[in-house]
Amino acid sequence: MAFELEYDRSLYGVEHKAGPFPVTLEIVRSFTQGIGETNPIFIDEAAAKAAGYSGLVAPPTLCTIFVRQVKLPSVNVNFGKSSMHAGQKVQSLAPIIVGDEITASSHLKDVYAKTGRSGTMVFIVWETTFSNQRGQVVAEVQESFARRE
Repeated sequence: MAFELEYDRSLYGVEHKAGPFPVTLEIVRSFTQGIGETNPIFIDEAAAKAAGYSGLVAPPTLCTIFVRQVKLPSVNVNFGKSSMHAGQKVQSLAPIIVGDEITASSHLKDVYAKTGRSGTMVFIVWETTFSNQRGQVVAEVQESFARRE
């Protein structure tokens, strides 16, 4: 079944900014414990410095807690009765260090329909770039949301 998706196409090319998000020792310790991380650079500042970092390093997926704080507008997809989180991909590009201030910039990447055994679903994909206080990109997070009938 081919159909024209109805949604707010004016959102393409619009950046949605958020932050700064301070990377505190408490946040890093809590996150590290929560995911069961044992690498010494994430739990011991002396080990991180011995490995050449300026301070305690945050696990590369730390941005997943910041991405939830980015307010994104509705794309107003005229399809389906229910929606769900359909996946997340994190690409770590540089270390995040305790003391960093992280900012986020999100944009609508894609909206598309896909038909499978369970019927048609519409996917909305947002991409968020995270940068530190020096303007260095530290991570990119791509999130997909699905709507189904």
